[in-house]
Amino acid sequence: MARVLVTETIAESGLQALRDAGHEVDIQTGLSPEALLEAIVGAHALIIRSATQVDAATLEAGTDLVVVGRAGIGLDNVDVAKATDLGVMVVNAPVSNILSAAEQTMALILAQARNIPQAHSALKNGKWERSKWEGVELHGKTLGVIGLGKIGALVAQRAMAFGMHLVAYDPYITDERARHMGIEKMSLDDLLARADFITIHLPKTKETTNLLNAESLAKCKPGVRIVNVARGGIINEADLAASILSGHVQGAALDVFEKEPTTESPLFALPSVVVVPHLGASTVEAQDKAGIAIAEQVELALAGDFVPFAVNVAAGEVSNTVRPFMGLAEVLGRFIGGLLDGQPADLEVIYQGDLAGTGTKILTLCALKGLLVATGHGSASFVNAPQLAADHNITFGEISTLESPEYVNVITVRSGQHAVSGTLMTIGSRVETRIVAVDDHSVEIPPAASMLVVRNNDKPGMIGHVGMALGEAGISITAMAVGPDKQAGTALMVLSTSTPTPVEVVERLRANEGILGIHVIALR
Repeated sequence: MARVLVTETIAESGLQALRDAGHEVDIQTGLSPEALLEAIVGAHALIIRSATQVDAATLEAGTDLVVVGRAGIGLDNVDVAKATDLGVMVVNAPVSNILSAAEQTMALILAQARNIPQAHSALKNGKWERSKWEGVELHGKTLGVIGLGKIGALVAQRAMAFGMHLVAYDPYITDERARHMGIEKMSLDDLLARADFITIHLPKTKETTNLLNAESLAKCKPGVRIVNVARGGIINEADLAASILSGHVQGAALDVFEKEPTTESPLFALPSVVVVPHLGASTVEAQDKAGIAIAEQVELALAGDFVPFAVNVAAGEVSNTVRPFMGLAEVLGRFIGGLLDGQPADLEVIYQGDLAGTGTKILTLCALKGLLVATGHGSASFVNAPQLAADHNITFGEISTLESPEYVNVITVRSGQHAVSGTLMTIGSRVETRIVAVDDHSVEIPPAASMLVVRNNDKPGMIGHVGMALGEAGISITAMAVGPDKQAGTALMVLSTSTPTPVEVVERLRANEGILGIHVIALR
């Protein structure tokens, strides 16, 4: 059971899922930064939304932290770099509110085009002002989408239904994909010059902060209307207000602000500006999705499993083809760590068969994590394994080939002078893990928590000698495979044992002149 600290309001459905998994859910909302430093002590997981600031001091105070979960998309309130250094996984729920955010964007585009909030307010104050709040149609206008990710693409689809012409700026989207979506891709300057409406769908980073400022706003088409449902600070609010006052920008609609919460901005006094208090994800559906999604991610992280939405795990997308092999890859990494007797070395992972070219980066990361754990780095995780490897001058890489002579798929892990291979085998309706080669000796044995690898002269009596030594120590052999090497005149025994083999038994075996090498393997 882990303690999950929740500092902001999360959908009850998500919290109940964590309770059902056996975790303690500790809800403490409205904490000051000082109170958070106290509350984080002893917590294994922290779940937040956008208000809680998870800075370096907070992460350092949370010495038991495994994961920080953000119930939403943006992570500008989390020090992700520091979390990575500390081996703390950071996860979010990137698809939970995309529909809500896209619909909010369209609502603000329409509100800006037709002056709906202003006319509403005037009428409720006893003023019938039809001519004053004359608007414009969306049909035939050009919408410039800055950031064509999931939300930007949904906005583009919806704007198309209004008869708008779509142009977009996104350096990470290919021209072909944009054309397939019916969107003309162009530079940011060209978009600013052509768009009648501009909508922003970018994360807040060093590069995007202050993206729309006095200089870039001056490049906009006169009379442009600007909408931001992404992150505050991407638009310089003072510069935007000045551009509206000058008449160059017709108006704006903002859901987010440089500082939140806020009740002050130079934009609030301008009649052509529509503002709402960060409501992009504020729908019943989005909150339920975010709560459930973040609970699932946190639960996976606490279990030590791979988390699909971990933002600081360098693994990329994980396909359904690759996912079943993750456990095998980590087992092979741990196994070879045992062969190295606690001394890690450079790692190479070889993929043969159908796995080749299917996005195996996560499998290499699993193998690296396993190697590091088995060689004394118990804190190694999906998050910090690459940095730990770099700190210890360990390189790692992978090779893929479609050729696999004996099995459909084989993963081979090489490190130092050792190598171990494994595969997944279908036996009836079951899929089982098998180690199929150790140091170029063919064997076939299921991995077990405690194993022993013995390399010996290939002569009669060696198996009996090993079995007798283990039996006298009260250790049962639960499985065994032998791989002879006729050319070298040696053999390799790989044994699964009921309990770990004690040091004194290992030394007794090692004293036999027929035994050339012995390694204790711990896979859990």
